[in-house]
Amino acid sequence: MTESFEPDLTRSTRQVFLEGVHDGTPIALGYFVVSFTLGIAARNAGLDPLQGFLASFFNNASAGEYAGFTVIAADAPYLEIILITLVANARYMLMSCALSQKFPAGTSIWHRIFVGFDVTDEIFGITIARKGLLNPYYNYGAMALALPGWAVGTALGVVAGNILPPSVVSALSVALYGMFLWVIIPPAKKNRIVGALVLASFALSYIASIAPMLSDFSSGTRTIILTILIAGIGAALFPIPEKQGQQKGGND
Repeated sequence: MTESFEPDLTRSTRQVFLEGVHDGTPIALGYFVVSFTLGIAARNAGLDPLQGFLASFFNNASAGEYAGFTVIAADAPYLEIILITLVANARYMLMSCALSQKFPAGTSIWHRIFVGFDVTDEIFGITIARKGLLNPYYNYGAMALALPGWAVGTALGVVAGNILPPSVVSALSVALYGMFLWVIIPPAKKNRIVGALVLASFALSYIASIAPMLSDFSSGTRTIILTILIAGIGAALFPIPEKQGQQKGGND
């Protein structure tokens, strides 16, 4: 059934979907490259290609997946895996709330759920930048390439980790840390507060690994505690002004 959404009242659902496919193509290519290195981490955690594919298909988030693979490799209990994944992916709930404000009032709950299923930084960026109310078929078009690209890249990374020499696998594992540096350096350079919190997280992570009592916890539990602690302190001491937050949300 075709539904009408502003400002696409004069265009068909197919046209809007193809716009999403067009804008999602470069995102899919980038996801494929990045998720390949993530697949190495999945392989090191003991996952096979199918498990890596499903992990990425249902959790399209580099930081969340890497955190999950880390605690899986440490043989952590299910509760700890769930908690670390929720904490690492918490920002996507906020992004989903921002996107929900762009839907027309009559948009069905199913459209909201399916769009929220694959809210990533990049898809959120291209979606929130569109003028007017949101047509969910634009998101479906972007997701149609981006999500399989991420999942297939992870599966192939697992395959490569199983057949490549150990020295190459070790080098590709280091490449994943390079990806995270690429993620944190630009915002840290733009905002001194973010940069200070990043440095504080490095220092506190090391201290927690050697401190009495804290060092007795698993690495996943320490990550959960430090993430909540540092994020909470940052939000309390350096809140984003309401006006600035609305501008970042991009609501029209």
